[in-house]
Amino acid sequence: MVETSAAPTGDAAPPADLDQLRHRQLSPFWWTVLLGATFASVAMSIYVIFNLGITFGYVPLETEYFYMMVAVLLPLAFVLYPPWPGVGPMDRVPWYDILGAAAVFGVTFWFVLNSIDILESGWEFLAPPEATFLAFVLWALVLEATRRAGGMSIFVICLLISVYPVFAGHAPGILSGQSVAWTTTANYHMFGTESVFGIPLKAFATLVIGFLIFGVALQHTGGGAFFLNLAFALLGRYRGGPAKVAIFASGLMGSMSGSVITNVLTTGVMTIPAMKRVGFRPSYAAGVEACASTGGVLMPPIMGATAFIMATFLEIPYVTIAIAAVIPSILYYLALFIQIDAYAARHELAGLPPADLPRIATVMKEGWYFVAVFVLLIVMLIYMQQEAQAPYYATALLLLINQTMPRHRWNLRRLFDFMAGTGRLFTELAAILAGIGLIIGSLSLTGKVGSIAFDLVSLAGDSVLLLLLMGAVTSFILGIGMTVTAAYIFLAITLAPALTAGGLDLLAVHLFMLYWGMISYITPPVAIGAFTAASLAGANGMRTGLEAMRLGAIIYFVPFFFVLNPALIGHGSPGEVVHVFVAAVAGTLLIAASLQSYLLGVGRLDTSPVLHWPIRVGLCLAGIVMALPGGEIVGYTNAELNLAAIAFGVPAIVSAWLINRGARRHAAAAE
Repeated sequence: MVETSAAPTGDAAPPADLDQLRHRQLSPFWWTVLLGATFASVAMSIYVIFNLGITFGYVPLETEYFYMMVAVLLPLAFVLYPPWPGVGPMDRVPWYDILGAAAVFGVTFWFVLNSIDILESGWEFLAPPEATFLAFVLWALVLEATRRAGGMSIFVICLLISVYPVFAGHAPGILSGQSVAWTTTANYHMFGTESVFGIPLKAFATLVIGFLIFGVALQHTGGGAFFLNLAFALLGRYRGGPAKVAIFASGLMGSMSGSVITNVLTTGVMTIPAMKRVGFRPSYAAGVEACASTGGVLMPPIMGATAFIMATFLEIPYVTIAIAAVIPSILYYLALFIQIDAYAARHELAGLPPADLPRIATVMKEGWYFVAVFVLLIVMLIYMQQEAQAPYYATALLLLINQTMPRHRWNLRRLFDFMAGTGRLFTELAAILAGIGLIIGSLSLTGKVGSIAFDLVSLAGDSVLLLLLMGAVTSFILGIGMTVTAAYIFLAITLAPALTAGGLDLLAVHLFMLYWGMISYITPPVAIGAFTAASLAGANGMRTGLEAMRLGAIIYFVPFFFVLNPALIGHGSPGEVVHVFVAAVAGTLLIAASLQSYLLGVGRLDTSPVLHWPIRVGLCLAGIVMALPGGEIVGYTNAELNLAAIAFGVPAIVSAWLINRGARRHAAAAE
């Protein structure tokens, strides 16, 4: 194991004080309730996803299954989370939260019992009085659960949009619409299939839940330690090695866990101290980890809950989205890797001593089964097309092998910890997605989806580029105040139709919004991923955010590249895909060199105080033009753009090479 100043366990969790502020410390009774609810939700998902109803003679309605899932999980939001972080009793569940949990369970279970009547009698538009009353009650409880699990920002947004249908007739401008009665709005939210129990919850209950189980199992069986040790064994000895380890380990772990913060806390406890040890500045080390962890969520095979919701929303296989994300994620990590190598070369930062690094053979001997599980998951996703069942089989194989290996074998306590961790994750995501469903329901009920898209197109003057810029800015702003999932869903309903109407590729548009929603993790003033990494590095949060913003700069360009020419997500002829990919790689190398003022094979770009900035600007422009795919929207062909990039880049590269050669000759003569 690598020696660092902060020895990791491989199964890192949020700091204890943070966890204590966020979650209550449960008594044995409530701990048992949490475990029971987790077991029930997992059992229900297996029953439905594997179609066991055919064997046992009872197949539940889809909405009945959703009601049962909410009845089991949403009450836990009142058990686990205090009304405000750190406020109120943290060692027990007070009476008012017990009442809230009981109300959620009672109302949703009543809905379960009446699920057939809800469907057959059309309660979403005409419900009996007692059902309407309970709909109002559950509406309020869903909002409160969303506030506790997701925070005040998303609560306010969900609250305002959920009541929008009632006040639509009084809204200004493009928001103006036909007002709907309070009772109709409540019934639509709770009994319809396009609101609380619509796309977000459907994606959670039928697709996301299995991957969440797999991600938690991976962490509790030592997956984090394996990926880290493998990365250190492969890359730790090279210049800037610990930073390259962060890219490799965070990319692998993030692609499996689907969470930026979890990724930072899991891998950062090892990579950040190791980077500081070989000479990286604390803020730079934290910025590297923040960027690497953010990119992990955009890398297949597991890209987080938003990608699964995208698959459900677009009604396409999840694997289609995962394959489309391969090239953009390669470009992102390539730019990050090149910048780190350039930084290490400029500052002469060596790798770690081989004696401090684990041996590849030893790492693989101890953790080979993680690779086997990973392969099984890929095979089932891509070749067998069993995306809903794949994570269950992968988790079963992982746990089976884990129990035969003494290193991470579970006892009863570790099994309970795994179940509790799974339950907490289920509760948080279910509460947030239920609140997000209110957004979809309101826009669907008022019919504003089509009209907003039309108004946006009119506002942009039919300019696709202007619409894209509006979408990028809006995605970023929403990503600051909302979860990425919430921001994506809102824009998928309102902005995506306008962009696709302008002739852009449907999947490229939705990936564009996902990418720009993720940017807030590394962009100040919020930069929650950077601030989390800064806390581990003992660095200034804002300075870390600025470092992360520069290191991850390619992420600001890549979405525009693939949305303007979907060949970069594999939508095109093989020849065109290869052409734009090679050009994008070359452009990415030039952009990375410009950002770090160092070009591989040429050397430093700041040798001349006079030509320093012209050279870097020339390389940056050359990189952008080279990576920019040609097409009808851009107005130039790929060949024309490549020639323009050569015109910008060659003089800059030749100038830097001549200046460095002259400097070396001068230094040699002086000696």
